[in-house]
Amino acid sequence: MYAVPQPQHAAPRSPIRGPALPIGIAVTAIGVLLSLATVPTSAPFEQPEPVALMEVPPVDVEATTAADPCADAVVQQALAAGDDAATVAAFGGGESFRAAVVAGNAPCISLEDPARAWVVVNKARPLAPVDYAPPALVDLPVQTTTRSGQVRPEVAAAVGEMAQAAEAAGAGRLGANNGYRSYGLQVTTYESNVRALGQAEADAGSARPGHSEHQTGLALDVVACAARCGDLDGFGGTAQSNWVAEHAWEYGFIVRYEQAGIGTTGYQPEPWHLRYIGVDLAAVYHQGGFHTMEEFFGLPAAPDYAH
Repeated sequence: MYAVPQPQHAAPRSPIRGPALPIGIAVTAIGVLLSLATVPTSAPFEQPEPVALMEVPPVDVEATTAADPCADAVVQQALAAGDDAATVAAFGGGESFRAAVVAGNAPCISLEDPARAWVVVNKARPLAPVDYAPPALVDLPVQTTTRSGQVRPEVAAAVGEMAQAAEAAGAGRLGANNGYRSYGLQVTTYESNVRALGQAEADAGSARPGHSEHQTGLALDVVACAARCGDLDGFGGTAQSNWVAEHAWEYGFIVRYEQAGIGTTGYQPEPWHLRYIGVDLAAVYHQGGFHTMEEFFGLPAAPDYAH
């Protein structure tokens, strides 16, 4: 048999079955295949365009986690000395003191300590102990209309300055109906009001024993005086009342029970009832437009007794 001659350069057999492609298309297809074959398998991944996000302001960590002012030696010394004004000053002033207390960043300051000018007494916060009595009391330097004519020494000094300023300003003479009332006297006063008015009305104008600011020695009821001194109900609307409402804070006092605070304190307005909290705190109270100590120190309202 004769051997069949083979071509020297046999063309590779295409794996694609079917009719042959025209030359132009085939060349294009081959070019595409070659270009794909040259793409490296480890080609870098193209990052998408970043999406714009809402800007979040940075948190001022130092402002929210400030150091405990109570760790300051000056604060500790003022507290140990029983000097309330120096303690407030050591905090950096009235506003810094109030802010630290409201933020819970002042563990050395107790709003329940009856010895302190910043104590808060209301229908939900009785004195502790309930029969507390101030360690020192002195006579008020103004005319009084009852036998309860004493207050703490710093309060008496402030009352004297305030009364002199009011008279010098032409507002008339200030007197006092009463200042400090003991627990026992408050029992008598409250029970007398209940008998005369009924308990609901008595609770709107008279504190139950152990819940009275008068028992702290930091409060007094002022009256307007001329040839003689008037009573409490006649104080509102007088020149003295108007002057006190505008200027008492300058001497460390606030009008404790105002119309705007009825829902918080549970007491009817008493323009005569002044509460001493110190000049620095009273200034912040006045300038901040506060109407109750509860609001001032971030405490819950206390319009009613628990039982």
